[in-house]
Amino acid sequence: MSDYGKGVINRLLIKALIPLARRRGIPITVDPKIENFSFYNAVTCITPNLKEAMEGTGVRTVRSEEDLDRLGAQILKNLKSESVLITRGEKGMSLFEKKKSPVHIPTRAREVYDVTGAGDTVIGTMTLALAAGAPLRTAAELSNFAAGIVVGKVGTATVSADELLESIKHHG
Repeated sequence: MSDYGKGVINRLLIKALIPLARRRGIPITVDPKIENFSFYNAVTCITPNLKEAMEGTGVRTVRSEEDLDRLGAQILKNLKSESVLITRGEKGMSLFEKKKSPVHIPTRAREVYDVTGAGDTVIGTMTLALAAGAPLRTAAELSNFAAGIVVGKVGTATVSADELLESIKHHG
């Protein structure tokens, strides 16, 4: 679910979709907006940016990695989600999973021209990887590479499979 805060995704729809997907074994990934943040319970992965993560939990400041780790743990607990992937711009992203240590993934962007669509790229790549059977950490790494490609382009952009493979090889 990509929530743009326009009213299409609302509490009723969320409460219907999550159990339906769970029954069918479909991964549930969410790019949230603050209005519906607390309704995304028991999802596979929620991918807020740092600002959305803070607003969704009422946290006012994140000054250290320890603060960030507490924030990720709080979202996991509050939403009872399997994982949380907090996107952090030039600082990369941080993956939090139940009963595992946090994983901080450095950015893969070489040059940043335009961040338009980076969050959409993260959730799209994450969802595709999970649907194909990738583990959460692999899906997060792939989404990080894909976002690094998109921000290196001007305007709304896409990532091809060849571009993704080349980027992964380059950072090998």
